[in-house]
Amino acid sequence: MIVVADNLQITHPVVQSALRNLNPDPLKALVRRMETAGARMIDINTGPLGKGAEEKMTFLVQAVEEATRLPLIMDTANPVAMAAGVKAAQKRVTLNGFSLEPRKLKHILPLAAQYEADIIGYLLDAQGRIPPTADERLTLAVEVHQACLKAGVPQERLIVDPVVAPLLWEDGQAQNRVVLKVIQSLPGVLGYEVRTVAGLSNLTAGTQFSDKQAAMECAYGAMLAASGLHMILVNIFHQKTVRVLEACDALLSEKVFTWET
Repeated sequence: MIVVADNLQITHPVVQSALRNLNPDPLKALVRRMETAGARMIDINTGPLGKGAEEKMTFLVQAVEEATRLPLIMDTANPVAMAAGVKAAQKRVTLNGFSLEPRKLKHILPLAAQYEADIIGYLLDAQGRIPPTADERLTLAVEVHQACLKAGVPQERLIVDPVVAPLLWEDGQAQNRVVLKVIQSLPGVLGYEVRTVAGLSNLTAGTQFSDKQAAMECAYGAMLAASGLHMILVNIFHQKTVRVLEACDALLSEKVFTWET
């Protein structure tokens, strides 16, 4: 599993300050801390950005790339900002992301074909809703896959997100059991070893992080790993969670194990 830091969000005070003052230094320091903490990719979650979206996204991407060589994920629903981020990046990025919602099919998905980028596809219906059953989500996966091919995006560039639900939702536990089943079933349904990604941070959303939340992240992260998940978004400063994810990676690896690695 590739551990993706999801800390670089527009709501983070450091990101807000960097954009307000156009000062990249605190942002670079945060990125270096994230890499030291175990990040192997960085998700730049800017939200829509609004006025000046192109300039803001360009500034963020350039600042982050000056601080790290880690691969980047562009996380925005604003196609103008997304395109600006791809153009500003010195290496290929991953787009995050699209679903079967018409505006995302029209404006976000074509960017993956235009820039030959990997793209995350969410298993949400055309209204942006999460279906409750595994069969329904697998049906959506087929439609997401077909939408990629129709848009000129090779299937190898698709990364499927089955959508982790907050545990505080009334059906949160049931939803997340479905996620595990979907990850296990996707290769058979789509006919190839499709890559998958999940946002572990969603699991404890809406709660103040505590030992209980950490235990849930660790347990569910291990379950995702055992199900065959390829990429996982997590608060990289939740070090107990990160250590468990790294242990899962070691246990599932085909490499010879040593205590020194």
